[in-house]
Amino acid sequence: MKRYPNKQTGVIVAIALAAFVFFSFKGDGRNFQLAKNIDAFTSIVKELEMFYVDTIDPNKTIRQGIDAMLGSLDPYTVYYPEEDQSELEQIIKGSYGGIGSLITYDAKRQRSVIAEPYEGMPAQQVGLKAGDILLEIDGLDLKGKNNSQVSEMLRGQVNTMFKLTVERPGTEKPLTFDIIRKSIELPTVPYYGVIENNIGYINLNSFSGKPARTFKQAFLDLRENKGITSLIIDLRNNGGGLLEEAVEIANCFVPRGKVIVTTQGKLKQAGNTYKTQREPIDTEIPIAVLVNNGTASSSEILAGALQDLDRAVIIGARTFGKGLVQIPRSLPYGGMLKITTSKYYIPSGRCVQAINYNNRNEDGSAGRIPDSLTTVFHTAAGREVRDGGGISPDRIVKQERLPNILYYLINDNLIFNYATRFCLKHPTIAPAEAFTLTDADFNDFKEMVKKSDFGYDLQSEKALKNLKEAAGFEGYLEGAAEEFSALEKKLTHNLDRDLDYFAKDIRNMIAYEIVKRYYYQRGSIIEQLKDDDDLREALKVLNHPEEYRRVLSASGDSAV
Repeated sequence: MKRYPNKQTGVIVAIALAAFVFFSFKGDGRNFQLAKNIDAFTSIVKELEMFYVDTIDPNKTIRQGIDAMLGSLDPYTVYYPEEDQSELEQIIKGSYGGIGSLITYDAKRQRSVIAEPYEGMPAQQVGLKAGDILLEIDGLDLKGKNNSQVSEMLRGQVNTMFKLTVERPGTEKPLTFDIIRKSIELPTVPYYGVIENNIGYINLNSFSGKPARTFKQAFLDLRENKGITSLIIDLRNNGGGLLEEAVEIANCFVPRGKVIVTTQGKLKQAGNTYKTQREPIDTEIPIAVLVNNGTASSSEILAGALQDLDRAVIIGARTFGKGLVQIPRSLPYGGMLKITTSKYYIPSGRCVQAINYNNRNEDGSAGRIPDSLTTVFHTAAGREVRDGGGISPDRIVKQERLPNILYYLINDNLIFNYATRFCLKHPTIAPAEAFTLTDADFNDFKEMVKKSDFGYDLQSEKALKNLKEAAGFEGYLEGAAEEFSALEKKLTHNLDRDLDYFAKDIRNMIAYEIVKRYYYQRGSIIEQLKDDDDLREALKVLNHPEEYRRVLSASGDSAV
């Protein structure tokens, strides 16, 4: 009987053929080294298959080898086998087949929970709510399955239907929903509006899909119908996406024919120059761009190009520093390789890449490029800017650290659970712009926390413990016993005191979680902007035209 090779055998044959091709090259250069190592790898796989004491899983073993090889390069070069194509498709297109909801994991129940259904998506349309505990999918018990496993089960081909059974707090019996999966395309502009004094605001959270079209529509609506005279573009926590979309958005404010970004790689075809192709919408409107350390890739192209062309004031914290470009390459058996092919350079000529993956430290880690090794470049007006570490804002806003107790309240789901309980008591709330958490609401939350088994580490207690150990080791503890004892009493846990002392940050987070339940992503952004230091700085600059012009002039502040 004729036997046909399976996929894994095909991979081994392909490797062997590749080795043969490489061996056909003469000499002992790179081609020989590649051929030698590929042949060694193929031989190891064959030896393991024939002689290893236990039967190996070729898919798992070779996949680990592939991942380890790619992991030695950079975190953006990734292999996607045929069964993982939906993940890559979501990255490129910004869409996937699913229900349109974030899920979180409740460790105590060992179950996933609906964290945030997206407005207008199947989860929200059928009536799923944040706080719903996922029990079964088509009769299969989900207990013990992690978020990744549950997410994979919720996703699937568009227009396929499944039954989802949930437990809803405040409801006696489980609820079952018939859900039809749809193509989920997350909104790239979840909110835009007028802040104050005719200052417009656009929140742009991704460059996947077609964000340029949505952005233009939002800007034209603000300018033509709302009468804005200046604009804030919020790129905070925007991890990037398609390079071409960043060029299109920059083109809204930059004349035709301007270079926005160039790419350079090992191969000639990896190099390209991206210029603005259309007539701009508005080259005069003052612009402020909000950035932070979650602003990356295409977001840095947009922010960096507007900075290099002196077209916007950049405000916030230094950006992530991803100056590497990836493209998808087809592989045998339906696989894809997302591979880094080039670096990008913004108009001043600088590359914002912050980490050098090629020259690693002795321990194998990749470190950031130190400021001392960066190079000075200049904007169109002659302002100094630097490469090698993301985009440094023109106006740096100190990022306030959140209190330690807030981290534990979030991690223990206490704020999330309180918001669920709040929604059971309040069918409706005030509009997002007007909502406030009352003192009675906050006291109710405090009582809930006190009745729970809430515990948290105080950094001061840890530091004191370490200091006592060091003092004992060096022989100073006995002489300072009274002082240590007094300090220990002052640093003893006082939950009431800590909840009140950090009430501002805790109340803001509770309000954010509550408003999101009623008004979804749009509402959560509105709530967040109520107490936003970056936004305040942007308003300050845009409300003073002379200051705006000074920052963008060569004699103004430098982004160093």
